[in-house]
Amino acid sequence: MRMMIGIAHPKQVHFWKNIIKNLIDNGHEVKIVAWVKDLTLYLLDVYGFKYEVVGKNYSGLLKKAYGMVESDLKSLKIAKEFKPDILLAGSPALAHVSKLLRKPYIYLIDTEHASLAYRLTCPFSDVICTPSCFKKRINSKKWIMFDGYQELAYLHPNYFKPDAGVLDDLGLDKDDKFIIVRFVSWGASHDIGDKGFTNKEKVIKSLEKYGHILITSERKLSPKLEKYKITIAPEKIHSVLYFASLYMGESAPMAAESAILGTPAIFVSTSKRGYTDELESKYGLVYN
Repeated sequence: MRMMIGIAHPKQVHFWKNIIKNLIDNGHEVKIVAWVKDLTLYLLDVYGFKYEVVGKNYSGLLKKAYGMVESDLKSLKIAKEFKPDILLAGSPALAHVSKLLRKPYIYLIDTEHASLAYRLTCPFSDVICTPSCFKKRINSKKWIMFDGYQELAYLHPNYFKPDAGVLDDLGLDKDDKFIIVRFVSWGASHDIGDKGFTNKEKVIKSLEKYGHILITSERKLSPKLEKYKITIAPEKIHSVLYFASLYMGESAPMAAESAILGTPAIFVSTSKRGYTDELESKYGLVYN
């Protein structure tokens, strides 16, 4: 079978990497199309995947609309040449292409308030796949739920083994307590109107008595916070989360990743997610 997979976010690289390898090992042909977004292309390169770039992450609704048309057209051209039997992604572009080619599209989503992407994708999707904790109601004829989280596709013990060498990279000993703090850019379409930390420096100061503070950020940091920023290979971040004493940040996926790895997490955002809520109510590993 020929499959065309769209990857538009670093988390999606992690989600798809083992799936794609298994598909290829079982004789399927896979074409990856990707969007320039943070570390997405870097991670695809690190894991040795071939891909074609079809767009980038624009800021502002008008630029995002232009970017969607751009990626639709590029994806359509690639799809006509590749001739996929099925298309899969977590973004609108391949949904539109699938309808033009009259091929099935599987949409994977776990973020309820991604309303714009939802409206632009669901009508064109043949299957909508979500965790069972997903709070938004979906057309039951298309909806398939699974018990679990997308993060388990790459952090399940069958796939993930923590690397203690990251502690040496960070200049830490195995008994050191440290806290990972994450700031996001708030540039995604589903981030519009959302907020996280209101006083970053005050938060960092209050946390310091509990351990070393290590910041990872999509945004430029103030001079006072810059000294806490870590420089580590992005593909090692899950090992860092595994050994951390606590995660506190504006990224919901990283909160879920931390919880799945057994590290308590505090998710800082005015918005909610079904999966972070369940990780709190069912397992007591995330505080929202």
